Amino acid sequence: MIFEWLIIGGGIHGVHIAARLIDEAGVKAENIRIVDPGKNLLERWKSCTETTGMGFLRSPSVHNLATEPMSLMALAESLDVPKSELFAPPYNRPSLQFFNEHCARVISRFNLDTLHVQGRAINAKMTCDYSQIELCSGEEIFAKNVVLAMGASEQPFWPKWANNGGDRVHHIFDPKFQGMPTKRESIAVVGGGISAGQVALRLQKQGNEVHLVSRHEIREHQFDSEPGWLGPRYMNGFSKEKDFNNRRKMITHARHRGSLPPDVNNSLQQAIICDQITRHECGISNLKLVADGICLEMNDGSTLQVERILLATGFATNRPGGEFVDQLIETASLPCSECGYPIVDETLCWHPGIYVSGPLAELELGPSSRNISGARRAAKRIVKVARSDALTF
Repeated sequence: MIFEWLIIGGGIHGVHIAARLIDEAGVKAENIRIVDPGKNLLERWKSCTETTGMGFLRSPSVHNLATEPMSLMALAESLDVPKSELFAPPYNRPSLQFFNEHCARVISRFNLDTLHVQGRAINAKMTCDYSQIELCSGEEIFAKNVVLAMGASEQPFWPKWANNGGDRVHHIFDPKFQGMPTKRESIAVVGGGISAGQVALRLQKQGNEVHLVSRHEIREHQFDSEPGWLGPRYMNGFSKEKDFNNRRKMITHARHRGSLPPDVNNSLQQAIICDQITRHECGISNLKLVADGICLEMNDGSTLQVERILLATGFATNRPGGEFVDQLIETASLPCSECGYPIVDETLCWHPGIYVSGPLAELELGPSSRNISGARRAAKRIVKVARSDALTF
């Protein structure tokens, strides 16, 4: 069987695009498949957010996985639950638990879990009419259209100095990370953004001795890029820029990397003032294993000894997709910018029948491409393509 649409990636982007294809483009569910290595859809999303101890999302309620932006608010109104338990100000940011419940309803409504093929794409062959995608299991899936919706969640960023820490150093977003300490310890959380702040607060509440180490001062921003990037205010200029190196510079400048929203920052500052979390604003040059833990050597000449290090240093900035995307680029001569990311058209088409979303689409969609809002913007364009294809039959 040749499917109409194959989505590679069962995270926020893949799930939302599948729902929109069914609900808006009229694609029959049986003509869609979603390939993802997780046992369930959204597995990496749930794992990463649970690890940080996230209480409320950074994104507003209109950024959700349903077709209708107000769907999450409508669900809240149907429940006999105080609004304060479901949302946090400003922008009615949903609690993680409520957001995940809403996601489960979207998946159930469109039976997306039945479309999930557990596996990892490792090879692709393309003809004029379809793509042949090989999975690690040996299974092959044929599809007229393929959406590459891989995120960066499988490539956590490791500082060079951290590679010699053995089993006392963990990255919170490593797929193999087994969870938080089960006994009270002295822990250095390394990172300056929202994940580092959330993890530090979670560990402090569990009674650990927590040190938060970052190279820069705390940066407070409500969102990880200005809302103007979601519309014409900033995107008009971005779209008019035809030099993709300049677009990359615009994206880098626009992102508030290593920043915290006000609610997380307020909680963190209160914990610091009360000596519940010790803050260290300094880079790390090296680490040494000692008898009862790890000694961090700081750039200012000071040292910090702890029992464990948790890295909350985000994700590597290189192009996601690994060897599969590398091979696809080579065999099909797909265009990329100097930064390695795809050069696509306005429909997010990289090659006839190959579309992108998430990080892979950011040279077209801008700095919000990776977010839930980026998933919604990508889906809108892909749905338009699917509708156009349907009219040709």
